[in-house]
Amino acid sequence: MNLQTVPSPTAALPLHGGPRHDWTREEIAALFNLPFADLIFAAQTVHRRNFDANQVQVSTLLSIKTGGCPEDCAYCPQSASHETGVKATKLLDKETVLREARAARDAGATRYCMGAAWRSPKDKDVEAVAELITAVKDMGMETCVTLGMLTDGQAHQLAEAGLDYYNHNLDTSPEFYGEIITTRTYQDRLDTLGHVREAGINVCCGGIVGMGEQRSDRVGMLHALATLPKHPESVPINMLVKVEGTPLGGAEQLDPIEFVRTLAVARITMPESFVRLSAGRETMSDETQALCFLAGANSIFTGAKLLVTKNPEADQDMALFARLGIEPLPL
Repeated sequence: MNLQTVPSPTAALPLHGGPRHDWTREEIAALFNLPFADLIFAAQTVHRRNFDANQVQVSTLLSIKTGGCPEDCAYCPQSASHETGVKATKLLDKETVLREARAARDAGATRYCMGAAWRSPKDKDVEAVAELITAVKDMGMETCVTLGMLTDGQAHQLAEAGLDYYNHNLDTSPEFYGEIITTRTYQDRLDTLGHVREAGINVCCGGIVGMGEQRSDRVGMLHALATLPKHPESVPINMLVKVEGTPLGGAEQLDPIEFVRTLAVARITMPESFVRLSAGRETMSDETQALCFLAGANSIFTGAKLLVTKNPEADQDMALFARLGIEPLPL
């Protein structure tokens, strides 16, 4: 075979002229179907056009209000609908949150994310979280919160407090969504993202794989994200963390190579976004994580917990970074 006649896997990729927002499902499915080496080469090419390939942004996540959520998300141990042993708590006090934030900063995190198990916060809750945002910003860290559905006014209140990112995931494809959640609609999620955008806050939005969906649903999820008027600045791709007591506690494990493919396609379709290797890392081998970074993942959560589930400790992550020649992205 004459190698000069073989089409480059990057021939039709968005290497110039900025990101595309007109991806079709057929195009995204074709990326998933590439030979693995070609897909990784394409993702790495796109990644290097937009980022330092050997830097990864490090965030830490704290649950500031745990459990008792009225939503019925089939994956979530914090849902009041599931018997998982997670107890409902009140909003953490400011002193505790800031102590944890300082520890995260000292361990190398540049972004501090605060999550609260609400369907939608009350105005008094937003006021309390806004105070936390301002205090963490004063420590020199970027801030992110996930509080559930927001009104337009609440989004603007968070923006005035200095919030950098708001996390609100689409979770899966529009078609599979009803199999996972019945207490809010896909449009509810899109409406909150619209309020966040209008308020001038960066969007953190991705999804979860390994929930029993088909590859077509992973295509549909990335299509929904990549065709937004503006791509999320941060795109977390989560591997389902199976928790006993949730409807998905016995879900079949997703093939790690398929997970890496999902990350690679996210990198190609949203070339200027940070793609976060998020939940599920605690059960991944170092080799799988290395493939994820090769596929264009350039953000992680570090620390012992992701809200209420296990996550690799910071020293484990730094040891892996050292082996791979990766450096944490400076603030």
